[in-house]
Amino acid sequence: MDRLPMVFSREHVKEISSSILNLSSPGLWSKIVNFRRKDTEFCEYVKRFIEGHFFSLLMISTISSNALCMVLETYYEIKSNMFLMFEVVEVIFTSIYWFEFYIKLYVDPIGYWKNGYNLLNVVILIIISVPFYMWKLYGRHYQYLNIGEGIQSLRILKLIPYSRGIRTLITALGQTIYTVASVMTLLFLLMFIFAILGFCLFGSSDGGDVNNWGNLAAAFFTLFSLTTVDGWTDLQQDLDEREFTLSRAFTIFFILLGSFVFLSMFVGVMIIHTEDSIKKFEKELANERHIAVLQEKQNILRKQQAEVNRLMQKGKKSEFQTFSELVEGFKKTLRHTDPMVLEDFCTTLPFIDIYLSTLDNQDNTIVKHFLQREKLLEPSQENETREMMEVD
Repeated sequence: MDRLPMVFSREHVKEISSSILNLSSPGLWSKIVNFRRKDTEFCEYVKRFIEGHFFSLLMISTISSNALCMVLETYYEIKSNMFLMFEVVEVIFTSIYWFEFYIKLYVDPIGYWKNGYNLLNVVILIIISVPFYMWKLYGRHYQYLNIGEGIQSLRILKLIPYSRGIRTLITALGQTIYTVASVMTLLFLLMFIFAILGFCLFGSSDGGDVNNWGNLAAAFFTLFSLTTVDGWTDLQQDLDEREFTLSRAFTIFFILLGSFVFLSMFVGVMIIHTEDSIKKFEKELANERHIAVLQEKQNILRKQQAEVNRLMQKGKKSEFQTFSELVEGFKKTLRHTDPMVLEDFCTTLPFIDIYLSTLDNQDNTIVKHFLQREKLLEPSQENETREMMEVD
């Protein structure tokens, strides 16, 4: 009787383990990837809402208002007098942030996690929840609660996805990572060499500058001050007071290499990549404007072609007796504010038909005027011949 539960439990464990293996099978993963949702129309509506200007304006206003509230909370009197209002506003801000997370996750549950800015949004949501759970678990007087409240300033980073200019600068920073890492590695090697050299020259316990060069960590910190050229005269004065003969040559040589060469190289790399990113950003904006103009032209052409086709069909049904009536009817369909696109419109068949008909009408008018002129000239010529004969 005692073995039966053991046998049953082992079989049960085997069934559970097999089900877990089936969850990780390629067939189930292919079903998840190839899953087609049924609420496509509502999903497209929500997607257009997220990509619209109203949602962007809502999020930018919310984040900016939240940043303003965090600034006001730094004043003790304002925070104590308006404590209840800040608590209510905090709940509203947090609700809007979670609403943004859920609707974006609803639109694209899998692709949401492939976007770096969405991952940043998730991290910020976790940071927002940190003070609440610290207060619930350890109480309001927890010693590290102020750290959780301090890192709430990272909420302002939620503005990044809604600003193309900031995203361009971040892209430029991302492109400079490898180059900057190479420059920083070279600077570290240079500082390591000079730190060992400075320790050997100036860090001896017998009359040396132990505070600045007494160990490798102090030497690195001193060299960092020399790299930024911050207080280097005081450091050099300490060495001069101890009468180190090579100290000035050591300091000048390191400042030339560390500050003038490597820091200038670092700044130059950042400027070059930033300019490239700005040029790409301007090119993208120009392409978007060009596409918008082309779409507007296409809409205008479709409207004009539809009007011409409609008028041509009316002309075939004998609603217009003459070509002039057709032209007048087309003029009535136009308004003073309607733009005309003649670059592509002239190549359409209806326009060519109207243009050729206009030329025929013009030729007929010219011929009629010429014939009328000849008829008027014939009587005058006969009168002249008669007068000449009478004179003779």
